[in-house]
Amino acid sequence: MLDIGGTTSDGPQMSDRAPSLTTATTSIPAPAEPPAAVRTEPLPDMPAPAASMASRSAEVEGFIYGMLGILAFSFTLPLSRIASPQLGGLFVGIERAVIAATLASIYLAVRREPWPERRFWRPIVLVALGTVLGFGPLSSLAMQYLPAAHGIVVIGLLPAATAAMAVLRAGERPPKAFWLACAAGVVSVLIFAIAQGAGSLQWGDLLLLGAVLAAGLGYAEGAQLTKAMGGLTVISWALIFSFPVLIALSILLYAVNGWPQGDAHAWWSMLYLGSISMFLGFLPWYRGLAAGGVAKVGQLQLVQPVLSLIWAALLLGEHISLGTALASILVIASAALSRLTRR
Repeated sequence: MLDIGGTTSDGPQMSDRAPSLTTATTSIPAPAEPPAAVRTEPLPDMPAPAASMASRSAEVEGFIYGMLGILAFSFTLPLSRIASPQLGGLFVGIERAVIAATLASIYLAVRREPWPERRFWRPIVLVALGTVLGFGPLSSLAMQYLPAAHGIVVIGLLPAATAAMAVLRAGERPPKAFWLACAAGVVSVLIFAIAQGAGSLQWGDLLLLGAVLAAGLGYAEGAQLTKAMGGLTVISWALIFSFPVLIALSILLYAVNGWPQGDAHAWWSMLYLGSISMFLGFLPWYRGLAAGGVAKVGQLQLVQPVLSLIWAALLLGEHISLGTALASILVIASAALSRLTRR
C-alpha cells in the first residue's frame, strides 16, 4: 500500500540577524519585512488529491490481493470433483481441514503467536463455522452429486452472501445500485441452477447454497479480524478452534467407512484443497478484503466461476454448455456493474 504520510518541513530558518536596537543609525533603513518565523496558522490538512490517491491506492491493493485469493480458490471445486467421487465428499471436506489445521499449528508455533484475547474468541468461532466446518464439507459433499461446472456457477452466489454478511456484521452500507447489480448476478445463478435441475433445485444445489451462506459469514467476519490479527493468523486460529471437532469427525468417519481408496490425482487434489484452498489462499484474500472493503472486494468472487469453468474444462474435460456460458457472461456483467456502482 502506498504510504501517504504528511510531509515535514522545518519552515523558514532564523539565520538572518535582525537589526540591533542599540546600533546607531547611519543610513536610512530599508522597510522591515514581516518576520517569516512568526507564522502561527496550523499546517493544512492532507490535500484532496493526496487523500484521493490514498483511497485509490487502497482500492488497487484490495483488488490485487483479492484476485490472488480468487485465483487460489478457483481450483477448489474442480479439484473437489476429482477427489470427492473417489475418496468421499465428507472425507475430503473434513480431512482437507485437518491438513490445513496442521499447517496452521506449525505457522502459529513458528511465529510464537500468543493465545488470542477473549474478545476475539466469538468472531474466531464464526470464522471457523463458516470457512472450516461449513463451506469445506458442504461443497465437497455437493461435488458427489453435481458436475463441477454446475457447482461453479452456483458458487456465483457467494459475493451476494459476503456483501449481505458485511452489512450485518461489519456495518458497511453500499448504495442501492450496488445491491441491484449484485441481485442481477444472484437471479442469473438461480435461473441457471433451476434450469439445469429440470425445474427445481437439486440436493447438491441445496448443499452449495448452505456452503455459500457459511462462507459469506466467514469471509465477512474474517475481514474484520484481519485488521487486528492478520489474514493467516485469523484462519490459523479458526482451524485450531475447529481441530477438536475435526478429529472427532475423522475418528467417527474412519470407524464407519474405513480408509478410502483413490488414485494419485485424488490425493494430490485433496492436498491442494487442504494447503492452498483452506490455508495459504486466505492470506491474500483477507488482506484484499481489509484493504478495499468487504462489500467491494467481495464482488471479485463473481469472477471466480469463470476461472473455475476454465479449470473444469482443462482438468476434467467437462463440456461447457451454452446455458453455462450464458450464465457466466451474466455473472461477469454483474461484477462489472457492481464495480461501476460501488460508490
